[in-house]
Amino acid sequence: MKRFSLFLICASLGGMLFAQKQTFPTELYIGAGAGAVAANMSFVPAIPQTLLYSYQGGVAVKYVTEKHLGLITEVNLTRKGWCEEFDAEEDFAYERTLTYIDVPFMTHVYFGDKTRFVFNAGPQINILIGENARMNQALSDDVEARKAAAPDAPIGVQYAPMSEMKRVDYGLTGGMGVELRTAIGLFDLEGRYYFGLGDIFTSRRSDNAYFTRSAHRVIMAKLTYYIQVK
Repeated sequence: MKRFSLFLICASLGGMLFAQKQTFPTELYIGAGAGAVAANMSFVPAIPQTLLYSYQGGVAVKYVTEKHLGLITEVNLTRKGWCEEFDAEEDFAYERTLTYIDVPFMTHVYFGDKTRFVFNAGPQINILIGENARMNQALSDDVEARKAAAPDAPIGVQYAPMSEMKRVDYGLTGGMGVELRTAIGLFDLEGRYYFGLGDIFTSRRSDNAYFTRSAHRVIMAKLTYYIQVK
């Protein structure tokens, strides 16, 4: 509940931009962007992981409402998830890629003229639409053997099917970068971090949950091209 309350507070602060008194002509931009993603999960109990490298792409709207201040909303297709790390003597491999539609609502702060330094931050909603899991045969055989030996033990909980995952995720995203304003449009290059507040697996004790935490952690580098429409 505390995590969701933090999410709602950030969403409310972003919405307050629209209530500001207009002091100069507003600017409206539409754009498209893409970039690289490095992702893993915050699991409690912990699972050793390496970064999963993937991509993100989508469309964006930037609305500058005040001097040095505005709002950015995006709709992105993002692939994130985790890649497990095993001991060197174990011939195991597992990687799970989760595909989401991400919708961040970010406060946009900028400084400068032709070249601007930018900072964006705000809440983000994510909808799970697909997955791709890769487990090698050695790990599959090991998991099945351990389950057969201890059928009531929480073995391989993180390998549960997508049907047991929550379809809606939420969290906070933020980043900084540089904006180049040219005669043909704006080019925004930004580094961004997503901190998941929701869990992909249930964490309720009433459901005998194994994980008390199963949240996304995502680092992104993104280039977005904007054209002004107002």
